[in-house]
Amino acid sequence: MVAEMNVRELSISKNDRTSMPAIANSKFLTLPTILTLGRVASIPLFVATFFMDGWRGTVVTTSIFTAAAVTDWLDGYIARKMKMKSTFGAFLDPVADKLMVSATLVLLCTRPLEVAVFGQLPWLLIIPSITIIGREITMSALREWAASQGSKLLEVVAVNNLGKWKTATQMLALIILLATRDCSRGGPAILVGSGVVLLYISAGLSLWSFVVYTREICKVLRR
Repeated sequence: MVAEMNVRELSISKNDRTSMPAIANSKFLTLPTILTLGRVASIPLFVATFFMDGWRGTVVTTSIFTAAAVTDWLDGYIARKMKMKSTFGAFLDPVADKLMVSATLVLLCTRPLEVAVFGQLPWLLIIPSITIIGREITMSALREWAASQGSKLLEVVAVNNLGKWKTATQMLALIILLATRDCSRGGPAILVGSGVVLLYISAGLSLWSFVVYTREICKVLRR
């Protein structure tokens, strides 16, 4: 009996060892993670099509960014509803978002808009772009620091409703600006102007949310 039990234990332990890599791989490549990796992989194509002349380049560039914005929401929804959350996915998702948004802002700044309401102002998109990118870099560093300090601080810097509104406004602004960038000289001035206004609103929400996060961190540290 003892011998049989030992044989069974050995066979179970061997099975466990062989199944561990498969489990790890399945958690590593979940559907949400694949969608996120797709967003990262699309960035070089997005940059290349941005410099294509004509309406085709505008359509392709806008479509890629819109698809990235949709999958940004979709991968989080699938991860929550289907319980496919993973450590790698939680790390990669915000990185993919920041890369796509930062690339878009930098590209838009290389082609100054000419809007009937504002005129041709080279700094028109530079100010909100620097604000948004600077805030994202600072928040990333802040979250890394909070993660090293404990769960209480990590909860404080978790994404809140204000951050979600900021992201939604930001995505909408960038989609409008990408779709109308070749029309800015004689096209729908209202659309171009609304994209610029939304981008400034997004920059304002970015600063506001950063102030909120900072105040909450200070409250926790004082306790």
